Amino acid sequence: MRLIDLTRLLDPEDVRKLPKWAGTAPNLVPQIEYYAPAKEGAAVMSSLFGCKQEHLPDGEGWGDEKMTITTHLGTHVDAPLHYGSTCEGKPARTISDIDLNELYCDGFVLDLRGKCKPGETIAVDVLKQAVAALDTPITAGSAIMLRTGQERYQIGEQELFEYPGMRREGTLYLASLGATVLGTDALGWDRPFRVMREAFAQNGDPQEIWDGHFAGREKEVFIIQQLSNLAAVPSSGFKVGFFPMRLARCSAAPARVVAFVP
Repeated sequence: MRLIDLTRLLDPEDVRKLPKWAGTAPNLVPQIEYYAPAKEGAAVMSSLFGCKQEHLPDGEGWGDEKMTITTHLGTHVDAPLHYGSTCEGKPARTISDIDLNELYCDGFVLDLRGKCKPGETIAVDVLKQAVAALDTPITAGSAIMLRTGQERYQIGEQELFEYPGMRREGTLYLASLGATVLGTDALGWDRPFRVMREAFAQNGDPQEIWDGHFAGREKEVFIIQQLSNLAAVPSSGFKVGFFPMRLARCSAAPARVVAFVP
């Protein structure tokens, strides 16, 4: 059994690479204040224990960090509450309502590289073709992860922000196959916000607004964004676990995503 990490690395230094229009992008980059053992950590321990730094081993205290994040930072799990207060006509579940067993399931990867364009909708026909190419039928309660090719880009590259996205029809199609976890290697599940905003401005159709996520109000799904390293796993025949932080009453949580490959 091989364990393959599908989680994007979080580095506060990446804020220096972001384009100016992106600001601090709190869903991409954490704010971390580091407490080094020989500096801040030693000062805290000296104060706590009423000692001098020289009383500590090699003059060092503990290492520590203070971190400021959003619940949608990096690779994260969206709970139904993220799409609205109701789901399938019932109160939407929060991240702490989801049983961990629901997030450990059969994994399937749809290779969409070269079949979808930056900033545009991932067509249902393209999804159907990718599903047909799988060696194994989609199982109930499984995870379908979309490999769009966005793994090629790093923070600081404009292409990272111009990703192909899902719409209502595509989301509901994948859910109709029995999948309850839907993931992507793109920054977002829907089309980029700029694209949706411009489309709504042109035709005034409310369906242009975040309809890929809003489909989760009709059919309960857990959406995972910013997956990484999908090239390292097969298209099927493995298990995958999505392990979010256990946060009370929240609509999402950062997660460690691990593939268990025989």
